[in-house]
Amino acid sequence: MYTSDSALRAFREARHTFIAGSRIDMGALAASLGVDRTSLFRWVGNRDRLLSEILWSLAVPTLDGAARAADAAGSSGAARIVDVLDRFTADLIEAPYFRAFLTREPARALRLLTTTESDVQSRFVGRVTALIEHEQSSGTFDPGPLSGEELARLLVRISESFTYAEFISGETPNPERARAAFEYVLRPDPDPARATDAARSPVTAVDTAAPSIGDR
Repeated sequence: MYTSDSALRAFREARHTFIAGSRIDMGALAASLGVDRTSLFRWVGNRDRLLSEILWSLAVPTLDGAARAADAAGSSGAARIVDVLDRFTADLIEAPYFRAFLTREPARALRLLTTTESDVQSRFVGRVTALIEHEQSSGTFDPGPLSGEELARLLVRISESFTYAEFISGETPNPERARAAFEYVLRPDPDPARATDAARSPVTAVDTAAPSIGDR
């Protein structure tokens, strides 16, 4: 996370470019800020670091929005975990600027999002672990025989498999299949009165109104 005023100014400008569906060019970004590339790199690190921070800054409000929507639906335990991950995965699949990034730079996107080349995945695992542990401490869910973190890693991999399906398996990303996979692993109690489409209320955290990392 960036903290200095200069870094945050560069971050916000780059984030705006990313949300607009355009490629972030470090030279063009430096010029728009009226500084040289050396200063820009000193502020925000290299391009991969900047992209990683932008990606995570968009993931956080999306996860938060998914959790609020799941709470509004009254879910708990395994059902709440399914709801949060379902909404989050669906929002990523449907976000136009996110799909534009994947299409424009697929190799870099997968490297930053699904490997240890950046801390996006580890942060995501941390958030899912916290989600699991919250339900566990409430007495509504038991991840056993896995630990909360082990189950979180499995669920994150499932989310990645469906979010980036076209690059991993050559298939079309499918939110409904992702939800089915989460339900298969977590086995929430069935609720026949609740249809998937009705359960998934719109989450707007991944649009241009998402708060910048410096505003949280």
